[in-house]
Amino acid sequence: MPHCELSYSDDLGIDAKAILAEVEDCILSHDEGAGETKGRAFPAPVFHHSHLKASVALLSKPHRGAAFTAALQADLVQRIAAHLPRPCWLSVDITYSTATYHTEFLE
Repeated sequence: MPHCELSYSDDLGIDAKAILAEVEDCILSHDEGAGETKGRAFPAPVFHHSHLKASVALLSKPHRGAAFTAALQADLVQRIAAHLPRPCWLSVDITYSTATYHTEFLE
């Protein structure tokens, strides 16, 4: 299950829920078996320069190599940028969880 955290300057006036949904849709378009993307948004009232950083974490899998990562990152940048006012900085960081990562749904 992927994760996405948005950290951004709160002057952007963005719809963080819409961006998180866009990130999930984007990941699923590249890997339909990825599952739901857990997302959180952290607006920062104190900042220096308007910006948004999207940190995306995925499980390591054989098909998620360099070409997959580059294509996903390019698509994420394009889709997230469509939600942002100008001018502002945008950063997208994709990481892969280690073998010791554990997740489960608790009921």
